Amino acid sequence: MTAGERQKELIARLKKADAPVSGGHLAEVLQVSRQIIVQDVQSLRQQGYDILSTPRGYVWKRPDGVQRVFKVYHTDDETEKELTMIVDLGGEIEDVFIYHKIYGEVRAQLKIRSRKDVQEFCDALRAGKSSPLKNATAGFHYHTIWTREAEDMDRIEQALREQGYLADLKEYEPESLLEK
Repeated sequence: MTAGERQKELIARLKKADAPVSGGHLAEVLQVSRQIIVQDVQSLRQQGYDILSTPRGYVWKRPDGVQRVFKVYHTDDETEKELTMIVDLGGEIEDVFIYHKIYGEVRAQLKIRSRKDVQEFCDALRAGKSSPLKNATAGFHYHTIWTREAEDMDRIEQALREQGYLADLKEYEPESLLEK
């Protein structure tokens, strides 16, 4: 693996991470020394990438943007259409969660940012590896969406509305679910 390929992989891993990633872990998975990781991070910073160093590891600093939670409803067959529509309009699907009457809030990180991510996620569902989380609540679920611009978020909301995917809160669901 060349330095350029390794740095692309390092960026991809940091972008997808939900928590800081230690230099030791990156060194292990990329099969290089920790010092090489330190040098790669320094090189990426010089190229303009915003990578933070914390006591627990490296963190990808995402630019400021807009985050909103939507409650949605659709069939399993419409999952790919919903997710593709969101990423095509500039959104990143950070997670999916449900509010179950017995279990309460159940959340899973998705980090879907591209059509490729959508395809891989839907392929895994079709392969029978798991059932969509929304099926535990008759199709109702929530997504936390991030966009760079408020206008992109507004377009996503409008598209979800036009497709009939937006759903109203039920009387037992706390309004705080729509906040993050």
